[in-house]
Amino acid sequence: MPSMSYQWVRLVAVTLALTLAGPTQAAGDAERGKLIGYTCLGCHGIENYKNVYPTYNVPKLVGQHAEYIVAALKSYRGKQRSHGTMYAQASSLSDQDMDDVAAYLAGAVLPAGAPATGTAPQKVSELCSACHGANGVGITGDYPTLAGQHADYLARALIEYQKGDRKNPIMGPFASQLSAADVKAIADYYAGQRPALQTVKRKSWL
Repeated sequence: MPSMSYQWVRLVAVTLALTLAGPTQAAGDAERGKLIGYTCLGCHGIENYKNVYPTYNVPKLVGQHAEYIVAALKSYRGKQRSHGTMYAQASSLSDQDMDDVAAYLAGAVLPAGAPATGTAPQKVSELCSACHGANGVGITGDYPTLAGQHADYLARALIEYQKGDRKNPIMGPFASQLSAADVKAIADYYAGQRPALQTVKRKSWL
């Protein structure tokens, strides 16, 4: 049974999450995004392409919320996430560019009503499902969909929140409560959810 202090922290964090998650929507032009986002294919258009160091698969983006992709790009541009290549890419984009690229990369978002696959680890139920759903589909566009994402990428993201390499008022406190075993269990669980996020198809840019 969670302690009262734990329940209070979770309540505050979830309330903050819902407060920050207003009815925002990325108003992007997918056709323009297709033209200006070709450099994204160098990593996100190659199946199982890996970041060199530390080594992990770059994230799948097709099926992701466009709003979240925009938020992530702005976080890289604002150095709230630590990644040299993504900082350089994001810094070259205007806000409208980000909306357009995100609209194309996201494609059709995954269905929110898909049933969860398997038994969720305890920490998913305690910490994650309020925003990411038991099935890994973010409950609003502000929250990333995790279903079918690379497990090693999800684990790396959680570790970066723990270390402060990713700064977020919601994810920081949540990630700090996770053991290494929790991180692996959460990442493996969400990676196994279906339908799954997909890698951008390079031929779609031709």
